[in-house]
Amino acid sequence: MKNMKQKVTVVGAGNVGATAAQRLAEKELCDVVLIDIIDGVPQGKALDLAEAAPIEKHDAHLTGANAYEASAGSDIVIITAGIPRKPGMSRDDLLATNRNIMKKVTKDVVRYSPQTILIIVSNPLDAMCHVAMEESGLTKERIIGMAGVLDSARFRAFIAAELNVSVESIQALVLGGHGDTMVPLPRFSTVAGIPITELLPATRIEALAQRTRNGGAEIVGLLKTGSAYYAPASAAVEMAESILKDKKKILPCAAYLEGEYGIYGLFVGVPVKLGKNGIEQIISLQLTAEEKKALAKSAAAVQELVDAMKKMPQ
Repeated sequence: MKNMKQKVTVVGAGNVGATAAQRLAEKELCDVVLIDIIDGVPQGKALDLAEAAPIEKHDAHLTGANAYEASAGSDIVIITAGIPRKPGMSRDDLLATNRNIMKKVTKDVVRYSPQTILIIVSNPLDAMCHVAMEESGLTKERIIGMAGVLDSARFRAFIAAELNVSVESIQALVLGGHGDTMVPLPRFSTVAGIPITELLPATRIEALAQRTRNGGAEIVGLLKTGSAYYAPASAAVEMAESILKDKKKILPCAAYLEGEYGIYGLFVGVPVKLGKNGIEQIISLQLTAEEKKALAKSAAAVQELVDAMKKMPQ
């Protein structure tokens, strides 16, 4: 089985992109194209992964390239390209640079794969989804931000450690923008169906929720020279798998809302059904007044970034 039917392109061959390519190939989900602007890097990483294939026992075909022709006909494109925030940079500095990268990448991707589904991983995540939507001309179902799957996985990992139970028994839900204002929802977070509110005191739950909000920063603080990539890559691949296999998993993702949850014209993390058409349904939950307020605050933080981009030179 030399060439698999389905094809996923990963743009950005850094830690997140290369790890996503590895997971896609080793799960034998698709053929993988890795694209990066740095000459030799995507080619070298793709070759290295291909040489691991006989040991890992998969026949996924891996290609590395600097030009987008190689991505033609991709079912999904996972975009990880962009710069990480460096010391002394403001959030707006990151916004301006990554906006320009996202504009170019999205145009190039859609030129060769006009029917693709985009999974956006680049930060600031929710704002980058807006750029991708504007530049691609794709429908809202085909632009999905990877944030909630990662944030929920972190929450699940912390709950599992706290209760000393298998991570497989834990479901968790985190809504909102991907940042300090994200909204972990304890009453929708369960251990084998039992809400964690039945199993843990409120103070412990809040501590775990706060650690989840701070999840990315905690890892940046430890690594000092980079940010998380194993869990973000796994999260993007879980989303891709649900689309490629038409599994219709319900996952928290950044989706374009047009009135759901009282939010209009913004990408915000909510539970969605992911299938072969991308976002096939947005799941609307009845939130408490407090949860609604937290989600509105999170949406306002996203709006701020979108407004800041509007003021930048086009």
